[in-house]
Amino acid sequence: METKVIKIDRTHPDTEQIKEAGRILREGGLVAFPTETVYGLGGDGLQETAAARIYAAKGRPSDNPLILHIAEVEDIEKLAVDIPELAYRLAEKFWPGPMTMILKKGPVVPYATTGGLDTVAIRMPSDEIARAIIKASGTYIAAPSANLSGRPSPTKAEHVIEDLSGRIEMIVDGGNSDIGLESSIIDLSGEVPMILRPGYITKEDFEQVVEEVTFDSAVLATKPQESVVAKAPGMKYRHYAPKGQITIVEGDTEAVVKKINELAAEQEENGIRVAVLCAEETKARYNCRHVYSLGSLKQEKEISAHLFAALRSFDTEQMEVIYSESFENTKLARAIMNRLRKAAGYQTLQV
Repeated sequence: METKVIKIDRTHPDTEQIKEAGRILREGGLVAFPTETVYGLGGDGLQETAAARIYAAKGRPSDNPLILHIAEVEDIEKLAVDIPELAYRLAEKFWPGPMTMILKKGPVVPYATTGGLDTVAIRMPSDEIARAIIKASGTYIAAPSANLSGRPSPTKAEHVIEDLSGRIEMIVDGGNSDIGLESSIIDLSGEVPMILRPGYITKEDFEQVVEEVTFDSAVLATKPQESVVAKAPGMKYRHYAPKGQITIVEGDTEAVVKKINELAAEQEENGIRVAVLCAEETKARYNCRHVYSLGSLKQEKEISAHLFAALRSFDTEQMEVIYSESFENTKLARAIMNRLRKAAGYQTLQV
C-alpha cells in the first residue's frame, strides 16, 4: 500500500485535504493525524473492520481498548449510556483537551473498538485539525497513538512515517504535538472516579471538579501489569520502549549524577553505545559522549513534549544502554514517570 502524506498549513488549512482525509475514514480507511497530545491513528470507530485494521496496522493486541474521538460534547450521548452528571462537568472544564472519559458503552459502539469491554473511552481533542477531520468524516474516530505497538508514541509526522508508511492510506502532517504525552484517562463507570492513565490533566486538576478521585493500582505499579484487564490504553502491555535497555537511577541529585557517570564510563570502556537522559540543569555534569536533555525542570511541559522524541532518537543512533534521571519533581511527574517506567520495563536503581 502506498501511504499519502499531506502537510497541513495550520494558518490556512486546505479544506479539500481535510475532506479527503474524512472520505478515507468514512470508507473504512486509516488516517494518521495530529492532536495536541500525540499523533493518532484514526479509523471509523463504529466499523468493526476499521477497528480490526487499526489493531493490525499497529500490531496491537485486540484486548487493548481504542479511544473514540468526537468533535462535539453532545456526541457522548450517542456513544454512551447512563452518563453521570459529573461527565458533563468534567467536559465543561477540560474539553476540548487532553482528557479521556471512560463511560458505559452504548449499543452503537462495537466490541471490536472497546477491546471486548462494556465501557467506552471518549475524548474531544483541542487540536483544530483533528476536530476538522472528525467532522469531515461524519463519524466518530477510534484513534490510538499512530505508532507500532510498544514503540514510543509519535509527536511529529516523521515518527508516523517511520512506523506506519505502507500500512495505512494517509498521514496528515500538522507539525509537532504540543503536549507530547497521551491524554489523562478518568474512569466514570464505577462509584468513585478513577484515573487509569496520568497525563497533562493531573489528579489535582480533577479535584477542582470532583471531591474524590483515586488512582488505579496499575498507575502506581512498579512492575509490568500483563495480568490485568485493560479498561484503557497503556495499562497492560509494554509501551514506549526503545531497543536499548533503559535504567532509571533514582536518589539525591549528587548521588545520581555520580552513579550514572560511573556506570556510563564502565559501559563505554567495554565498547557499548551509552546515552544519558537528563534535565537541562544537570546536563553539563555528565561525562558520557551522548547526553540528551529533555529540558529544564522549570519548564515541565518542555520535558513532556520532548520525551518520546528522545526515546526514538536512541534507536536512530543505535544506543544499547540508556541511563535516565528521575523526573519526580514536576507537576507532571506522575505522567512523565509513568511513561518512562514503562519504557524502562520498570528497571530502576536506587542510590
